[in-house]
Amino acid sequence: MAKRMQACTTCHGAGSTATVGRTANEVYFPRIAGKPAPYLYNQLVNFRDGRRHYGLMVGLVEHQSDAALMEMAQYFAQLQLPYPEPQAPPAGTSSAAMQRGQQLALRGDASKGIASCASCHGAALQGDRSYLSIPGLLGLPRDYLAGQVGAWQTGMRKAHAPDCMAQIARKLTPEDVNAVVTWLAAQPVRLPSQTSAPAQSLPMPCGGVK
Repeated sequence: MAKRMQACTTCHGAGSTATVGRTANEVYFPRIAGKPAPYLYNQLVNFRDGRRHYGLMVGLVEHQSDAALMEMAQYFAQLQLPYPEPQAPPAGTSSAAMQRGQQLALRGDASKGIASCASCHGAALQGDRSYLSIPGLLGLPRDYLAGQVGAWQTGMRKAHAPDCMAQIARKLTPEDVNAVVTWLAAQPVRLPSQTSAPAQSLPMPCGGVK
């Protein structure tokens, strides 16, 4: 299976590095080791079915069956690998920006109708075990996180209705996006990755504003 997955690890990193997802282009490619299998499977299906757009990924999965995609997802979900060190905030990042990022991640902003990241991604931001289609947000590069928020804002990323992420992302200012992704990338991963995810999970919820 590892040999069959070399097309994936070319970008996401090989297991021998002990940090699948940390590559020469690490700011663009996320860690996939230890992500819940239902989440990985959903993303592969989204690339195949046109809800996510990235040419290399589409080319890899456009002719794959559901069963093949689940096999790929389960392979990467079971990998037990260390997480990288958190990213230090860029030079010149203000304490106010970090506080704003923490607020958005943990409490949201009721005055703007913005739900917190934690309301869906779990109190520890490591995913919610009740909804295994939702990933953790820690241990990911800052630029990757920013790119994904931007994709939700522009419609490059889509989900089945209700598309909660798109609704929330479009309420974020550029300053908000920078603040929250900088804060998230600077947090250490404290909980073990979710590697025992079943093939099915509950539907995606919409988090309320906290």
